[in-house]
Amino acid sequence: MTRKTVRIAMNGVTGRMGYRQHLVRSILALREQGGLDLGDGTVLWPEPILVGRREHALKALAERHGLEHVSTDLDAVLADETVDIYFDAQVTSAREEALRKAIAAGKHIYTEKPTATGLDGALALARLADEAGIKHGVVQDKLFLPGLLKLKRLIDGGFFGRILSVRGEFGYWVFEGDWQTAQRPSWNYRAEDGGGIVVDMFPHWEYVLHELFGRVRSVQALTATHIPQRWDENDKPYDATADDAAYGIFELEGGAIAQINSSWAVRVNRDELVEFQVDGTEGSAVAGLRNCRVQHRSATPKPVWNPDIPATEVFRDQWQEVPDNSEFDNGFKAQWELFLKHVHADAPYHWDLLAGARGVQLAELGLKSSAEGRRLDVPEVRL
Repeated sequence: MTRKTVRIAMNGVTGRMGYRQHLVRSILALREQGGLDLGDGTVLWPEPILVGRREHALKALAERHGLEHVSTDLDAVLADETVDIYFDAQVTSAREEALRKAIAAGKHIYTEKPTATGLDGALALARLADEAGIKHGVVQDKLFLPGLLKLKRLIDGGFFGRILSVRGEFGYWVFEGDWQTAQRPSWNYRAEDGGGIVVDMFPHWEYVLHELFGRVRSVQALTATHIPQRWDENDKPYDATADDAAYGIFELEGGAIAQINSSWAVRVNRDELVEFQVDGTEGSAVAGLRNCRVQHRSATPKPVWNPDIPATEVFRDQWQEVPDNSEFDNGFKAQWELFLKHVHADAPYHWDLLAGARGVQLAELGLKSSAEGRRLDVPEVRL
């Protein structure tokens, strides 16, 4: 076996997602398993360089995990010819400029979404990356969740027949921050800092719908700021200027209709924090983060509406659990592995900056739809 070191500049790893999912559960997990075997006698060894603004926080992370390289100078890191990949998990408002610098420096790009604050910027990044001849990818982690992988298995096996509709419920109660600490950073609730649930979640819904059911052809959305005042990390009150809930209807290529509610002001009364119910002519399924339940046409009960008597059926018991049938790795790690194989072994990979631009487009049109109170077509994105 030949071990090949791949140096990855990781910007934004002091944040919750960048640290937990990308650094610890992806890159460090790859190191713990001995690297990534490419299958040709080569093992990739990821060597992270922690990049950010707070040197003390970066050094603390490096010391905790036995890492050597930290920097607060992004330009210097990008000028280093030994750096192969630039990864970005910063706040949205800082991402586009950093990605432009990395592309200009000739680094391969792997980035969280949204890739930019608007469609024009997202498309410009995709064009620049193609012109530079680099490889680029956008995190689309929910495609690798066990529940959605099981759902994909059902779709590929023709379980549903003709798919009629998709209903999604996502969200949980994010505490305001006054009497209990908020679970999310305060910038998420300030539009001027790139916050908002549409900007955060509609890019997710775009790739989930696109990959599993068909391209989104139109969107009609209604947004709300249900909690107008919150408290920040310093216990100071601030006005929430970004949407904390969005209710969207999406027309899909092929005729299916998707309806997805997203909210940080909802208390959970479902089995998982996100669930999708898919109904088709031959069967239905409910998929969450990990689990998936099905009800086939042949086993569908025949309920009758009668509000005058108590329900005699336990409807949840009428569904069948889909077995795992395989081992599921962390979704972020699984996509990291695919991207690293794409960069170093030219393996197929299509979750690129153009795919990321589609997510930005849907968020932009979702906000416009809500502001104008009308349904909007979603044109196909092309470079």
